Amino acid sequence: MKNKSEKRYETDLYEPVRDFFMEKGFEVYGEVNHCDIAVVKEEELILVELKLNLNVDLLVQAVNRQRLTDLVYIAIPKPKYNRRSKKWQDILHLIRRLELGLLLVSFPKSGPVVEPVLSPGAFDRVKSKQGYKKKRVKLLEEIKGRNGDYNVGGSSKTKLMTAYKENCIQIAFLLEQFGPLSPRALRKLGTGEKTLPILNKNYYGWYEKIARGLYAVSETGKKEITLFPDQVNYYRELLKNAASETDEASP
Repeated sequence: MKNKSEKRYETDLYEPVRDFFMEKGFEVYGEVNHCDIAVVKEEELILVELKLNLNVDLLVQAVNRQRLTDLVYIAIPKPKYNRRSKKWQDILHLIRRLELGLLLVSFPKSGPVVEPVLSPGAFDRVKSKQGYKKKRVKLLEEIKGRNGDYNVGGSSKTKLMTAYKENCIQIAFLLEQFGPLSPRALRKLGTGEKTLPILNKNYYGWYEKIARGLYAVSETGKKEITLFPDQVNYYRELLKNAASETDEASP
């Protein structure tokens, strides 16, 4: 048995995986026509690819094996990171999506252990999407709530313009233009159903409650919305257009 300081090799995975299938009554063969492990029982054929790390090369290799059989596993050492983490759940989703099986091999002092995590099988895309209906609705609401494309795709660790923030800028701009207003008056100006929660939460510190049901823009709000000229100009144009339409409609 190797100790923790010894390096492991892909060949270390072979015996545990071989024994795992042999205990289930399969015949097991190593390195058959470039396949790491071939497992057979009557007409059933299972192929297993061994790797020390889960990477793109392993997934490509395993997917290529699906040309030979629908039953393809990948076998890797048990990961050290939290298997309840989002990262691990995303990895499992990808493996399911590729219709592959997954075996995890660990090496305790008592002897190697193989844990079957996923079985190869057809991926139910409809069922998968049904579980994310709420996220889809939220995504579409976010798109609908934005008034322009102000973010650079692929950005990370940078402040992003969201529909919520645009709404906050709109409210601060209108309070600066008209002075103190009620949530109802703001909604009539087009700030939407989330106006009151935004004012109450005051996430950016842009508003001040000056009386019951009456809000004004704070000094911080006046200063910070100048950092978003594109959004402010957008709402200024909306206000001008609304005023023009009102004038045209007047007798």
